[in-house]
Amino acid sequence: MFFLGGLRQCRPAVRALCYSTETKPLFPTQCIREIMSEETPKENVVLRAWVKSVRLQKNICFASVNDGTSPRGMQVVLNITDAEKLTPGACVEFCGTITESLGKKQSNELISMKTTVLGPSSKAYPLQNKHHTNEFLREIGHLRSRGNIGSATLRIRHAASQGFHQFFANHNFTMVNTPILTSHDCEGAGEVFQVSPKGAQKDDAFFKKPVYLTVSGQLHAEMMASALSRVYTLGPVFRAEASVTSRHLAEFWMLEAEMAFVDNVDQLLDVTEASIKHTIRHVLAKCPDDVSLFASWVEKNIIHRLNTVLEKPFKRITYTEAIEILLKARKERKISADFPVVWGNSLPAEHERYLCSTYYNSPLFVTDYPEAIKPFYMRAHEDGKTVGCFDLLMPGVGELVGGSMREEREDVLRSAMEKAQMKTKDYEWYLDLRKYGSAPHGGFGLGFERFIVWITGQENVKDVVPVPRWVGHCKY
Repeated sequence: MFFLGGLRQCRPAVRALCYSTETKPLFPTQCIREIMSEETPKENVVLRAWVKSVRLQKNICFASVNDGTSPRGMQVVLNITDAEKLTPGACVEFCGTITESLGKKQSNELISMKTTVLGPSSKAYPLQNKHHTNEFLREIGHLRSRGNIGSATLRIRHAASQGFHQFFANHNFTMVNTPILTSHDCEGAGEVFQVSPKGAQKDDAFFKKPVYLTVSGQLHAEMMASALSRVYTLGPVFRAEASVTSRHLAEFWMLEAEMAFVDNVDQLLDVTEASIKHTIRHVLAKCPDDVSLFASWVEKNIIHRLNTVLEKPFKRITYTEAIEILLKARKERKISADFPVVWGNSLPAEHERYLCSTYYNSPLFVTDYPEAIKPFYMRAHEDGKTVGCFDLLMPGVGELVGGSMREEREDVLRSAMEKAQMKTKDYEWYLDLRKYGSAPHGGFGLGFERFIVWITGQENVKDVVPVPRWVGHCKY
């Protein structure tokens, strides 16, 4: 007891001696990202990484290696005896000196004095030093992240999540973890996965009622916002939608925010736009080499495009104004006649693309959609026709964000539920939030994979999620 009490009172220098994590490095080796940030020359460096390629020459050999912490990787200079041991994909430990490189493609290189193969790789290793199509890489998803684009995608995905977390923390949001198992279908579309124990005779055998994988954390986030004011969640959601397109996954991630004490849709647009711009800046600051990689191999103009988005405000129009623009475009034969332009219909993807990519060439908020085509929880306007909601359309992607003011009036919400033929007794808890201190509130949901597609210039959401699932495909 005396020792423990004394430890609590001891000076930092003494306390450091009592904890091994304060007296030695946490890891046995440095990563490439750390090594590249230090001054050269540096002796007795130990590096562990995977071999990407090997060049054998008469007097000197080179190996390009990477440990996934930087898109640049590291060039290792070694003798021919050691080089002949190496094959692409092998895991190798190098011991030597970091010096300035004489080559133009890298600033530093490692002169290896000792090379040890920790894990050999077969010559059948599929990621050879050549171009591979996205379709081929999807077939080897367990190795895809070792490729340049695959690893850069994951680093940008990480930085983007950091950016959103940072934005919400800076604005006094609390992150909450909404459940994956739920007893309701938030969107009301019916495209849900029902959950039951393996071998159960009835779907309600375990929970005594039907239970589904969540399609949205919104209703639960509203629960938390009614106590914490501003909350957000970033987690997986699931849709049993049998669509095989570049925009659809069965399992994907949603960033959802709910805010009490906001009064109108414009305030939601402000928060949405600010969070996206903050995250773009964060990605550009944290991953400049990764973004440059995409500029070289995916979209040449990507850096200019992202900076242009940062410099200009997003465009804002109402649904009714969008219909007027589309009717004029239809009359002038600028859009196809295959999709009718009618007030009250949902906007097809082709019309969304025309609005944001062709007409405005800008991120575009479309607000105040007809009540009949939107979910029950959106706040009704006084006109009896529209609701206080929005979609954010992005050039090249289409819909990225959907949000609305939430209906805070209990009687109006109950009426909307009954009109939608919902079982209100299953949602009494949701109605209770309006009964006990209801507050004006709203929120939005952002498709995280679609955001990564947009920010990297890629075309398919299957290529920006670590282990994608879609109809007919659940390989791992």
